[in-house]
Amino acid sequence: MSSLEGLRANSSQFTLRGEPFRILGGSIHYFRVPRPYWKDRLLKMKACGLNTLATYVPWNLHEPERGAFNFQDQLDLRAYISLAAEIGFWVILRPGPYICAEWDLGGLPSWLLQDKDMQLRTTYPGFVNAVNLYFDKLVSVVKPLMFENGGPIIALQIENEYGSYAKDDEYMPFLKNCLQSRGVSELLLTSDNWEGLGYRGMEGGNYIIYDRTCGILRFPISYMLLLMSLKIFVNLILSVLKTINLQRLSFGAIQHLACLQPQKPLMVMEYWSGWFDVWGELHHVFHAEDMLGVVSEILARGVSINLYMFHGGTNFGFMNGAMDFGIYKPVTTSYDYDAPLSEAGDYTTKFEALRDLFSRYNSEALPEVPSPLERTAYEPVFTQQYLSLWDSLQFTEKPCRSESPINMENLPVNNNSGQSYGYTLYETTISSGGALNSVNNIRDRALVFLDRQYVGCLDHRTHEVALPDAKGERTLAVLVENCGRVNYGKALDNQRKGIVGDIELNHTPLRGFTMFCLDLKPCFLKRLSTSGQWKTDYKSPPVPGFFQAKLVVDGLPKDTFIKLPDWGKGVVFVNGQNLGRYWLIGPQQFLYLPGPWLRTGENQIIVFEEEKVDGKILFSETPDCGKTIDVYKLPFCSLL
Repeated sequence: MSSLEGLRANSSQFTLRGEPFRILGGSIHYFRVPRPYWKDRLLKMKACGLNTLATYVPWNLHEPERGAFNFQDQLDLRAYISLAAEIGFWVILRPGPYICAEWDLGGLPSWLLQDKDMQLRTTYPGFVNAVNLYFDKLVSVVKPLMFENGGPIIALQIENEYGSYAKDDEYMPFLKNCLQSRGVSELLLTSDNWEGLGYRGMEGGNYIIYDRTCGILRFPISYMLLLMSLKIFVNLILSVLKTINLQRLSFGAIQHLACLQPQKPLMVMEYWSGWFDVWGELHHVFHAEDMLGVVSEILARGVSINLYMFHGGTNFGFMNGAMDFGIYKPVTTSYDYDAPLSEAGDYTTKFEALRDLFSRYNSEALPEVPSPLERTAYEPVFTQQYLSLWDSLQFTEKPCRSESPINMENLPVNNNSGQSYGYTLYETTISSGGALNSVNNIRDRALVFLDRQYVGCLDHRTHEVALPDAKGERTLAVLVENCGRVNYGKALDNQRKGIVGDIELNHTPLRGFTMFCLDLKPCFLKRLSTSGQWKTDYKSPPVPGFFQAKLVVDGLPKDTFIKLPDWGKGVVFVNGQNLGRYWLIGPQQFLYLPGPWLRTGENQIIVFEEEKVDGKILFSETPDCGKTIDVYKLPFCSLL
């Protein structure tokens, strides 16, 4: 075989450059790790004995507005993959377009939802057109990094866990064609959990031929056999390699995979090294000894593996996803995942155990373990200025007016790509009290105010708030938060945010709305922080509101954790960087603040608080993940 031949799956063992190859992989997402720490995290993974990096690509970050692409700075995918190659990794790219990843809308951009008929993850024309334009750009970015061009990318994954969704048999062939018609010739694979492995969307009873001139062609098996006998195939490409996602060796999962594709290499594309957390529940842990027993057996069977996650990182900003299997549960800001490297890049007992295990599967001695990064607990700081929500509205984009409420995605903002994240304030006038009913049209959580006085909260459990009677017209304001779009399951189909239908007062729909987009983007924060309108009278600081403090750093900035034990719920910004959400209901009781986002001297901290202000901001060297629960002792269905 040629030494230039890439990753192949033509027998029971992978080959790379014509030689047997075992994938020992780990997932680290560039978009969840501050760019200055990419190298630190990758070097630590290399020191654990892994040879392959797997990463998703989040469409919603790379095309935040329709047609406006961003592959720079924190989102410089080409730089990340090149760095991985420099350190000595091969790369498995997972470009989606849907990625799940506990990421808002599974990585799909929210502006797709402006189309009221949109059918995500199907061959619906509106979705197909958007995917084609995105892949035009994405493939142009990564194609120079493919193995055939001397780069590290040896395989690409088509979509993600589509067997559990399975709405359109034409969809996976369409995505396969998206890659191959753009010149991608590396190994393609799919990734499914046990229940989705049996989905035959890549074949569907037919064989699929890809011809560079004709695109996707589908033929019945009988006709295919005739063509084979006549030997008239050109550029024949059969179905892609299946891989499996799991945490436990149950249901005969790996044997099931082997039976589905005999004489093909076996791979666990996602071995779940831990689990993610949702607000209001416990912090999930997966003990090292339980994990090590399963990983050891997988390797002993000769199966390739990718640890999901090797390092989880952080859902900075508003990018967390949510689960909804009858009950809506938003994911926390921390994506620590109880992974071998912690959220802040610390070594854990899992790292040490895995390094010892993987050293037995490496022919050469492993690299030295990089030194841990320093952290510190800065002295507490106190908020010195505030600006109420109501005073901040002048710094938003021009408000929109409509008789009926408009959902976030369809607001005429952000170059008509709508509002993706954050809060939307809906205002109207009323002339009576009574029962305000959301009619279950609030997505996801709303604070209700009458003449700027708080009167109640609406969410997926509470649909009604009592409004007091009074004479004359009054202003009703509903501050709605998008707490994170669902990233997995059938509920993905209904993820428009804000007010998504009528709300009623005494069974009568309200009309005449003014809507303010509060997506809290850097441009808004800059206008806010430099406005000169901040107040210092702290007798009765208003909520919701913005609260500003200064942190002075002497010497080189170091990582730390922000703690707000006596605050309620909100978002923290440091030097314009959105660290994410905090919420007293836990389990997360901290926000990770990377040292590179601080500067020597004065640093600005702005807290947007919805409910309860303390005024004191604490710092710690260690995170407080809250009370824990052991994943391995839970039935898998309870995690969903």
